[in-house]
Amino acid sequence: MPTTAPPAQALADVTASDSTLRRFLHGLPGVDPVGLEARAASLGTRSIKTTAKAYAIDLAISMVDLTTLEGADTPGKVRALGAKAVLPDPTDRTAPTTAAVCVYPDMVAVAKEAVAGSGVKVASVATAFPAGRAPLSVKLADVREAVAAGADEIDMVIDRGAFLAGRYLKVYDEILAVKEACGAARLKVIFETGELSTYDNIRRASWLGMLAGADFIKTSTGKVAVNATPANTLLMLEAVRDFRAQTGIQVGVKPAGGIRTAKDAVKFLVLVNETAGEDWLDNHWFRFGASSLLNDLLMQRQKLATGRYSGPDYVTVD
Repeated sequence: MPTTAPPAQALADVTASDSTLRRFLHGLPGVDPVGLEARAASLGTRSIKTTAKAYAIDLAISMVDLTTLEGADTPGKVRALGAKAVLPDPTDRTAPTTAAVCVYPDMVAVAKEAVAGSGVKVASVATAFPAGRAPLSVKLADVREAVAAGADEIDMVIDRGAFLAGRYLKVYDEILAVKEACGAARLKVIFETGELSTYDNIRRASWLGMLAGADFIKTSTGKVAVNATPANTLLMLEAVRDFRAQTGIQVGVKPAGGIRTAKDAVKFLVLVNETAGEDWLDNHWFRFGASSLLNDLLMQRQKLATGRYSGPDYVTVD
């Protein structure tokens, strides 16, 4: 579904004031919901042969942000998760490591120790996750504490109330401040697409996040009823494609929540390849926010290798 991105020179002053930013965001091309969903559904029907499927499964494993974000998280659970991220399948050391483990800020140091020397990143949610309802000073303290503990990546939530009220510059300034607090850590900006109501709002949020310096734009927290879908991810992939065409800056995409099977993951990889292109088929630019997805990927990987499914205790239950 082609889109028309704004000319590059139009981006220079769009954040100068609330009115210019609002004019820019509301001047983006409107989204045809029927066309978007039809395109996403069509791409989801693509068949993948055995060799390509094996490659896609390994690629998907390498893109997983293995996540635990529960009030009952313990150091032991986080250490076990870190061990699984480093060695997803103890019976097959050819399985790739995951991209990262994602935890709350108070568990960053534990996760960092668990994945030390492996190349697996530690991501931390911050900014009063998942609601984002806190003063900016509290949100920035949250970020700085996570970074000080060793977080390589920060997953922040935007102020959806401000966004939906049209206070775009407030959201923009908050992302800028969080980006600065991240230092060398990469910043993923979560929109909570299930609360944004319309596809037009998702497109506006995508451009707002990228204008403010997001390294990744992310669909969801996984804590609401509607999380990542093929359609909203397709829309965000179009946004990063168009943004790079206009600015030369590449931004990653992370669908999160509700992606549970290898079949689902492969469909999302097809979306990436057909929409943004091969440059995004790398875990530096595309991630899956998931907890149960990794188990199904490992089961399907084992099935391709041996021709049979293993018993229920083949993978750990996180």
